[in-house]
Amino acid sequence: MARSLIRSDPFNELVRLDPFRFDPMRSIDDMMREFSLMPGLRGVEAEPRIRMDVEETDKDYVVTADIPGMKKEDIKVAIEGNTVSIQAQTASEQEQKEGSNIVRRERYLGQQYRSFTLPQEIDDKSAQAAYENGVLKLSLPKKSGSVSKTLAIK
Repeated sequence: MARSLIRSDPFNELVRLDPFRFDPMRSIDDMMREFSLMPGLRGVEAEPRIRMDVEETDKDYVVTADIPGMKKEDIKVAIEGNTVSIQAQTASEQEQKEGSNIVRRERYLGQQYRSFTLPQEIDDKSAQAAYENGVLKLSLPKKSGSVSKTLAIK
């Protein structure tokens, strides 16, 4: 009687059933989008993130950050050396009425935060910020005298 061996991988079977399995080609945004499409979570949106561009010139860094739906009073920018932090408070309240009865009332209070490090220290006394139409623009002059130096290895 001849017996044949069958190779089995029980972990592979579990991974095939797992909707959250790791796929290096899939971004976290894609996974979160799929997660938010689950029936119990429909209508729940993730908190928006601060998206930004950073450009460098010889004298300064120019940051353009998208923070739509905010008031400029609710945005704070902090500079410490070469680290820049952007913080925005979000508050929203919606009310739906039918006649004189309130049918639904929703409130949301949240915070968006983004911090990044630049290659050179910032002159915080000369830095400028402007917010218009949902776009925060930062002009961050480089601190003079703090040019990075490359050491030769002997």
